[in-house]
Amino acid sequence: MADVFFNGKIVGSVANPQEFVTKIKSQRRKGKLTSSLNIAYDEALDIVNVLTEEGRLRRPLIIVENGKSRLTPDVVEKIKKGEIKWSDLIKENIVEFMDAEEEENALIAFDESELTPEHTHLEIVKSAIYGSQASLIVFPEHNGAGRVTLGAKMLTQGQGVYATNYNLRLDSDVSVMHYPQKPIVDTIMYKNVNYEGHPVGQNIVIAVMTHEGYNMDDAIVINKHSVDMGIFRSTFFKPYNCEELRYAGGIRDVIEIPSKDTIGRRMDEDYTLLESDGVIYPEAKVGEGKVLIGKTSPPRFLSGMEEFRVGVEARHESSVAATHDDGIVDAVMITESEEGNKYINVRLRQPKNPELGDKFASRHGQKGVIGLMVPKADMPFTADGMVPDIIFSPHGIPSRMTVGQLIEIIAGKVGALGGRYVDGTAFTGEDEYDLRKELHKLGFRENGAETMYDGKTGRMLNVRIFVGDIYYMRLKYMVSNKYHMRTRGPVQLLTRQPTEGRAKEGGLRLGEMEKDVLVAHGASLLLKERFDSDKTVVPVCKKCGLIAMFNHYRNKGMCPVDGEDAPVTFLEMSYAFKLLLDELKSLCIYPKLNIKYKD
Repeated sequence: MADVFFNGKIVGSVANPQEFVTKIKSQRRKGKLTSSLNIAYDEALDIVNVLTEEGRLRRPLIIVENGKSRLTPDVVEKIKKGEIKWSDLIKENIVEFMDAEEEENALIAFDESELTPEHTHLEIVKSAIYGSQASLIVFPEHNGAGRVTLGAKMLTQGQGVYATNYNLRLDSDVSVMHYPQKPIVDTIMYKNVNYEGHPVGQNIVIAVMTHEGYNMDDAIVINKHSVDMGIFRSTFFKPYNCEELRYAGGIRDVIEIPSKDTIGRRMDEDYTLLESDGVIYPEAKVGEGKVLIGKTSPPRFLSGMEEFRVGVEARHESSVAATHDDGIVDAVMITESEEGNKYINVRLRQPKNPELGDKFASRHGQKGVIGLMVPKADMPFTADGMVPDIIFSPHGIPSRMTVGQLIEIIAGKVGALGGRYVDGTAFTGEDEYDLRKELHKLGFRENGAETMYDGKTGRMLNVRIFVGDIYYMRLKYMVSNKYHMRTRGPVQLLTRQPTEGRAKEGGLRLGEMEKDVLVAHGASLLLKERFDSDKTVVPVCKKCGLIAMFNHYRNKGMCPVDGEDAPVTFLEMSYAFKLLLDELKSLCIYPKLNIKYKD
């Protein structure tokens, strides 16, 4: 007996699970059961899973009976004439949707020529096995599976025009590339997803070679002249907002330039860009720490005696200031929130040109950062005078096995020289042999290699270099949004250690392995300095070894065990260790410190 589960809940059992599954499928195909139902028998667990839940990934497949596809030539002709729609294919049981569970028990043919009586389904399109995202990769069948997955991930991170109304939106962490292009080598999926409306890359000239070690590992060398001409330039937008909140008792925040008697007021220079209403003006050049929206808040709790000043409302400074980067005020929007409060939005615009450390990637999962920007005069050039935009290391190809990238370089070269787009769809795209022959007809070596000359010396290189065109993306991870440093700054209240994260002006954590490096190097003083971020001096009782108290005014020590006038010494320790001692005491554990004195 096999248990039957319906959407994860057991509903009964059947004696012949295979026959049960076949009957349910036939009822579904007759239209007596919903087409969203999927059923599968798991032999290893001896259970039948029936699923109708929402959110399952399902994909269409052509039904095969007795080794023959139900999508006959007559049906194909009707589709071409427009007599049959997609919904009719499902109603007439020519196509059905399968989820991951049911697909486990199906034998799916890749091509109609492969069909046998054992096959149950047939792929509609060969490239459908990749899904919509991975189908945007050209020649993916020539790459390893891991690189195809990684390449699909890179496509989601590329900079481009993410929405045509980006000027009216206030999205956070957004970059817009100035001159995105449609790729020379594409697939049929590009038309289906309307890629021309939102491209995320540019066609560039690439040379596969080493260059003075600056493109070691995954780094790339980029032509500085290309950057000056506008390649991969983008703009980063960052929104700031502020609301006039209302509190109990009729008090509220006020958006204004804080007056001189405001508690916590910044320096006068920080408010220089504000207009009379307390809001910055558009196209103002903003530096780090400059106030964008001036705001004062009423006292919400009594923090000190200064709150009791008679006749004066002690307001606190709570302005919104720019963090980390310089920029230009792109837009200022004044509106109301849902509660009817005044609401201000300020969008900052930051031009981002490619610089050392910025991340780039091809569509084949070959990602890397800029290691060197070389003037055009020092870049290697071909016999025809062509200077590459990017120099890519050849050592990244053998281990990653991204042969598809090499084919794309040849295909891109053919497309650029022939003035046409090249189809790189998986399994059905243009053949590599035909592309090589076409490249040869255009006057180049069919393997894509060319004679190149050193830009610095003018001497011919001893080997031919693989040169061509490829579609490259600039990813959203830019070094200007990542770099971080700190000297002194805010600390956490509990541990007195530096705060965490770039946004909070946090410190950089020194881990166990970093500590081992400094120990091996013998840099003991540097190690001590790095571990002194929460250094504190604590009074300790010499008798009982517990943390004591010390009255500096009376110059007297006091111990919780030995009372007043206890002998107290001062120890330097980490505040985190002092916190540990306190936690041990809360567990009724006696953390005695044995103090030894040096002679």
